Amino acid sequence: MNAKEISLKEKSVRPVVDHLNDLLANYHLHYQKTRGCHWNVKGKSFFTLHVKFEELYTVALTTIDELAERILTLGKAPYSTFEDYIKTSKIKEVDTIGMKDTQMVKALIDDMATLIEMERELLELTSEAGDDGTNDMVNRFMQYKEKNTWMLRSFVNED
Repeated sequence: MNAKEISLKEKSVRPVVDHLNDLLANYHLHYQKTRGCHWNVKGKSFFTLHVKFEELYTVALTTIDELAERILTLGKAPYSTFEDYIKTSKIKEVDTIGMKDTQMVKALIDDMATLIEMERELLELTSEAGDDGTNDMVNRFMQYKEKNTWMLRSFVNED
């Protein structure tokens, strides 16, 4: 690792990088699940959810890229195989074909809860490491999901 190149201590940053890779793996599963929801949503909420799911997977894809680039900035290689993503991820695959629209929304709410929990843990690690750059990035990701969790919960009357 070369964290010292950006004025961070490698020993302090190592747990941050490991957690970033775990988060990256989880985002990949979340991204693919969201794409599946976008492709397979049906019913009277189609037009609303089709657009929302596209927004969510587009943001997830951008987040994946930012996570990988931050891992590289901190001097380690990001995971890059589906084997690593599936093996590492707390989020599990689901078959969205034939899934009811409200079940899709609930599945994404569950994913977001997992991601938020991981991001809160990561914020503690970044704070301890003095890694304000990663902290700011992760905080932005978390705030987006917090707001969208509220919106999706309202959609399925679980607010």
